Amino acid sequence: MEWIFALLLGYALGSVPFGLILTKLFGAGDLRSIGSGNIGATNVLRTGRKGLAASTLLLDMAKGLIAVLLAWRVWPDEAGYAALGAVLGHCFPVWLRFRGGKGVATLMGVSLGLAWPIGAAYAATWLGLLAVTRISSLAGMIAAVISPVVAVLIGRPELAPVLAALAVLVLWLHRANIARLRAGTEPKVGASKQS
Repeated sequence: MEWIFALLLGYALGSVPFGLILTKLFGAGDLRSIGSGNIGATNVLRTGRKGLAASTLLLDMAKGLIAVLLAWRVWPDEAGYAALGAVLGHCFPVWLRFRGGKGVATLMGVSLGLAWPIGAAYAATWLGLLAVTRISSLAGMIAAVISPVVAVLIGRPELAPVLAALAVLVLWLHRANIARLRAGTEPKVGASKQS
């Protein structure tokens, strides 16, 4: 039963929609009616409120990290289920009729919680590619795919299955972005709507 408790703990923490809460709290409107309609930091950035976007990014990352760290303390063998639950909670929050974000920031948090070198590689890949390409979706997807590879390379192959499953989820949630990338129409961070 411990794995179920870890999964539920992760889901409960992951399902807190910080992007939606912050944008409503600070008068930036209902995030679900802006841009892509999802609750992640990239969409918060479309409100023009960089501080709110940065806060959303950090809080979405923190909820994944905290879920895993709590699970390590209570059910040390089931932390992977807490990681899975946190990302599922962010992507499919029951409070928002299962319409949430795409999991990139929360996956970075759980990666960091599972093993800091994985989280560090994830962050470096994501931020590095974002700086070079200015395409948030591409950077996030590649970072997600790299995480299970890094788990194997650092001698933690037992973490690879859950990270691989989460990477597949992130790719699936980005399928529209992948289509736009192939068509050359995926927007860049900071680009004007006219461009």
